[in-house]
Amino acid sequence: MTKVQAHITGTVWKIEKGVGDSVEEGETVAILESMKMEMPVEAPASGIIKSIEVAEGQPVEEGAVIATIE
Repeated sequence: MTKVQAHITGTVWKIEKGVGDSVEEGETVAILESMKMEMPVEAPASGIIKSIEVAEGQPVEEGAVIATIE
């Protein structure tokens, strides 16, 4: 199981992938907004999204788990 983690503190602006979706390493899973800038959160590995741990509009801290990939 691989964790997709927030690399900055911000707000979840948009979730790009859902549970059951396949992702490639480097593909955008979600977009965070911080200081009026949109920052993609990319998959650290290829696989299938097993869980989404956040909701759009939710504030997250750096290191928070956004999703898990199996």
